[in-house]
Amino acid sequence: MEKIWPSFNETLVRHGVKMGRQPTETLQINVGKFCNQACHHCHVEAGPKRTEMMEQKTMDRLLELLDGSPAIHIADITGGAPELNSHFRYLVGELKKRKKEVLDRCNLTVFFEKGQEDTAQFLREHRVKIIASLPCYSKANVDQQRGSGVFEKSIQALRRLNELGYGQPETGLELDLIYNPLGPFLPPSQKKLEIDYKRKLKEQFGIEFNRLYTIINMPIKRFLDSLKHAGNLEAYMRLLVNHFNPHTVTQVMCRNLISVGWDGQIYDCDFNQMLEIPMGGRKRTIWEIQSLDKLDSDTIACGDHCYGCTAGAGSSCGGSLI
Repeated sequence: MEKIWPSFNETLVRHGVKMGRQPTETLQINVGKFCNQACHHCHVEAGPKRTEMMEQKTMDRLLELLDGSPAIHIADITGGAPELNSHFRYLVGELKKRKKEVLDRCNLTVFFEKGQEDTAQFLREHRVKIIASLPCYSKANVDQQRGSGVFEKSIQALRRLNELGYGQPETGLELDLIYNPLGPFLPPSQKKLEIDYKRKLKEQFGIEFNRLYTIINMPIKRFLDSLKHAGNLEAYMRLLVNHFNPHTVTQVMCRNLISVGWDGQIYDCDFNQMLEIPMGGRKRTIWEIQSLDKLDSDTIACGDHCYGCTAGAGSSCGGSLI
């Protein structure tokens, strides 16, 4: 289909805004694409048949680079299902030794996989912040997007986490949830939806959590395929383009985040990683650089998928931007 919308870079110029990098605070680490789920919206195209997995020697090189970059204080571990990497616990342990804040992007159902029976307890012992996927508080909607039986297992997992102290204000064990729309539309107000989530989950299941993040579905990979199949790509792109918000540009996650793939390749963000758009326009691995800090001067590689991060209230791995 012929593109009938302006490029993202053209839109930045028209609005007189720039996306320059700031000192890096977060290292996002994709430890592999293997997952026990195969969700329809997954921009990683993760699933049970994927074999890509970060090796321990890659983790060790990342740890070495982190030792030389004390300003990077957050380690955001993602996948796939990151817990299914056999070196996941090693990585978490080493990061905590370095007093980093560790985030685990968890799909919740992983706790019921063989060998993962004590994973929730491990996360608690290491005081890992959990960011869990729960795209709706409705069983029908969750199972439609993530697979049959996922909602029930997710509720069981959240109850277990609550029992361990997660989501309870006095414990400091943070449990945040992620909402993303079921179709080609923008999410509602994050603040208002969080109120609904907390009320529904508390009333119906006795579940508590800290914050809700709303994330816009990116027009890449599986979600892009579904848009094309349904004939909705043009309408969705028009929606994102028409709702471009210049005030989100200074808040996008790629300004102070470095994303590293399972194979050690370096990117501006998780979305660029999946599209294989390298940082600074040239492919580099963590073995080819001497310092993570020196990447702060690189330009941010943009594409039309960036409209997904800058539409409406904006979107990032940490939810709405404004």
